[in-house]
Amino acid sequence: MIVSDGLFDLQVNGFAGIDFNDPAITAERLDVALAAMLRTGVTACLPTLITAFEAELRERILALDAAVAGSRLGPAMVAGYHVEGPFLNAGDGFRGCHPAEAMGDPDPALYRSLGEGLGRPILLVTLAPERPGAIATIRALREAGIAVAMAHSDASIHDVREAAAAGLTLSTHLGNGLPRTLHKTENPLLGQLAEPGLTACFIADGHHLSPDALGAMLRIKGVERSILVTDAVLAAAAPPGHYRFAGMEVERDRDGVVRQPGSAYLAGSALELDAAVRNVVEWGLATPGQAIAMASANPRAALAEAARAQGIELPTGRVVWSDELRPVEVTP
Repeated sequence: MIVSDGLFDLQVNGFAGIDFNDPAITAERLDVALAAMLRTGVTACLPTLITAFEAELRERILALDAAVAGSRLGPAMVAGYHVEGPFLNAGDGFRGCHPAEAMGDPDPALYRSLGEGLGRPILLVTLAPERPGAIATIRALREAGIAVAMAHSDASIHDVREAAAAGLTLSTHLGNGLPRTLHKTENPLLGQLAEPGLTACFIADGHHLSPDALGAMLRIKGVERSILVTDAVLAAAAPPGHYRFAGMEVERDRDGVVRQPGSAYLAGSALELDAAVRNVVEWGLATPGQAIAMASANPRAALAEAARAQGIELPTGRVVWSDELRPVEVTP
């Protein structure tokens, strides 16, 4: 039996049939999702909003923040918010399920506007560092106490190095948000793997990355520079079928793969974070202690600077694990 800090999911778009991008979300529905996450060992999270037009993002984050404030579990479990987009690469293969028409060049004013009047801060932003204005935006966000990650990007190795020097510290779902064909050496995946200043987030469900590919990336980044996330949508902890996520139709199949119907690209995941911990152990990629750290201590370390800058404490919580690495007692 192992006792650890609670798991911390930096990227979760929804859970247990509840979409965090739904402007009609209520405190009661949020509690359904958070209670289900708590059963998987997650005691803290960053509810994640994906690309949308500014007015839509504003509506969604205000609704989410109101739900957090009025909920039973939100004040203890929601440290802040993750905004993935809208300043991503709109190219085919890079954008994934994010709507290309809502994308543009980075401007920190958008995040300042979205953050106004919130009870919980925006703690993490994901953008594409090759877009014009990205480097200045990264600097401005870091000065404002917001951690910055990259994904859905066609950044060159030089772009990645320049972004890291400006204050970018994370790779969101590394190895995904990429087309199937890339230049053999000059590509954003190699650039992020090679950049020592970046900590990599991985979706260890066996669908986003094969166990062999994930193992290779973990060997390059090292356990101490790696984080397990889910990128879960509302189809996680829910049965196979059709769902509506951030205004789009998605389908979870019997294998737990989530896609837009008819699309080859993944649309988030149905992964639960305790399952990610078990997966990397079962695949022989980490010890139980290392796997738990990648889902608990490492994400907290990645946000520590932003939390200090914004004057908040990150929730910790506690999990007691069975010998089979299943949460048997969880305290937020």
